[in-house]
Amino acid sequence: MKICIFCSANEQLEPEYFERTKELGRWAAKNGHSIVFGGVNMGLMECVAKAAHEAGGRTIGVIPSIIEKNGRKSDYVDIEIRCDNLSDRKDLMLLHSDVTVALPGGVGTLDEVFTQLASASIGYHQKRVILYNMKGFWNPLINMLETMNQQGVIRSSLRDHLIVVNNLEELEQAITGVG
Repeated sequence: MKICIFCSANEQLEPEYFERTKELGRWAAKNGHSIVFGGVNMGLMECVAKAAHEAGGRTIGVIPSIIEKNGRKSDYVDIEIRCDNLSDRKDLMLLHSDVTVALPGGVGTLDEVFTQLASASIGYHQKRVILYNMKGFWNPLINMLETMNQQGVIRSSLRDHLIVVNNLEELEQAITGVG
């Protein structure tokens, strides 16, 4: 399976986020899954790619030209897919993956998650987005989505495309249950 990872490219994050991200990268590699990621050599992006690569897995980096231009391309990209901008990157990451896992991240991660959820909700694809809720990181977003559902501005069918997990065991079950 090709697992798309959306996550932060920042370095100043909780150490536990890095540990759990390494654990995910190693698990993916040992189970024959590929990692599709944004190709950046920083933060959780670099962490998951390095862990997967060093455990014998394959990484697919979808890299906007500005990333290469600024010298931010990861050394742990096995297959490189170049693109022009972030919109292209999102489209290509969706195209080249079977499931998405969102780790802690910022506005870029939110943009990627919501683009995939919106596309799924109107039928462009059937791929699920898994929020890996490390240390409750996604709780405010989950609460906001529940409020939006209660207010009637989003459909309850969003739950068909969105899964929340709290640890690697739950993540493994969610990924292997997706096909």
